[in-house]
Amino acid sequence: MNQYDIGYPQTGDQLVAAQNTLIRQVYAWMGTGLLLTALMAVVTLSSPTLLQAITGNRLLFYGLVFGELGLVIALSSAINRLSAATATMLFLVYSALNGITFSIIFLVYTADSIASTFLVTAGMFGAMSGYGYITRRDLTSWGSFLFMGLIGVVIASVVNIFVGSSRVSWIISAIGVIVFTGLTAYDTWKIKAMAAQGGGRKPAIMGALTLYLDFINLFLMLLRLGGNRR
Repeated sequence: MNQYDIGYPQTGDQLVAAQNTLIRQVYAWMGTGLLLTALMAVVTLSSPTLLQAITGNRLLFYGLVFGELGLVIALSSAINRLSAATATMLFLVYSALNGITFSIIFLVYTADSIASTFLVTAGMFGAMSGYGYITRRDLTSWGSFLFMGLIGVVIASVVNIFVGSSRVSWIISAIGVIVFTGLTAYDTWKIKAMAAQGGGRKPAIMGALTLYLDFINLFLMLLRLGGNRR
């Protein structure tokens, strides 16, 4: 039996309505997170003091990065014990911190390159998320394959920090595009299936975090592949 088919007394129409409601909430919170990230990136870029603190202090920069990682882990692992308000606050704090560290890419890549890559990312994300939502296929088999690909990308990226190979970086980015494109469809499919377990703020926040991470990582991989450096 499918893990989401847990016998709730819902008609087909009620389930479709629940799915539509949940996915709208997910996209709304994801959009809020992306807007907050962009806003904080602009604020950081417009503050020479803050920008200098980020670029001139590696300890602070990596502290922010690991802080973001900690927030994602805390939100994902403790979601059942958190209140909806706390989960929302953690998601928004993570989005804001991500915007501060994201300001660095504006120092590395041209604004036109960032803008065009964002549009390409939005198009790819929209297409794959749409596929994940409308498909009637069971995408369960995608999960393990994409998870192994994600682990491989993470490990290779960490190793390449010390190796510093531009060719390896290009290969990692190319594989990363494939992985996060697939994850966008798979995660959307999972979020749609979650509607059978009921809606609410917390499922919407977790879904938003998942798709937010897919979008951000797909954007970064595409930027590394085709972005024009300053």
